[in-house]
Amino acid sequence: MPLSATMVGALLGLGTQMYSNALRKLPYMRHPWEHLLGMGLGVVAANQMVKWEAKSNEDLDKLLEKSRLANERRYFAIVQSLCKDTSFEIDNPDVLK
Repeated sequence: MPLSATMVGALLGLGTQMYSNALRKLPYMRHPWEHLLGMGLGVVAANQMVKWEAKSNEDLDKLLEKSRLANERRYFAIVQSLCKDTSFEIDNPDVLK
């Protein structure tokens, strides 16, 4: 994955610089160092996006797990209060899963 993100970033940076030169009707390779700079910035941006996406997925998994546990506690509290109202006791709440 890092290799493909690196290549995509490099192509994005190169393409951006060439497009910029084309819009200004300049030669495509007017200042080669600008292309290298654009490719470097594109590589950094693409790799940071990959890292950010992985971290976001981890954070989302943690939040979903917390939400699932909170919902289960809320559900079992409601079920147990209903069972007490109907004089029906649940010895093992895991049976309801």
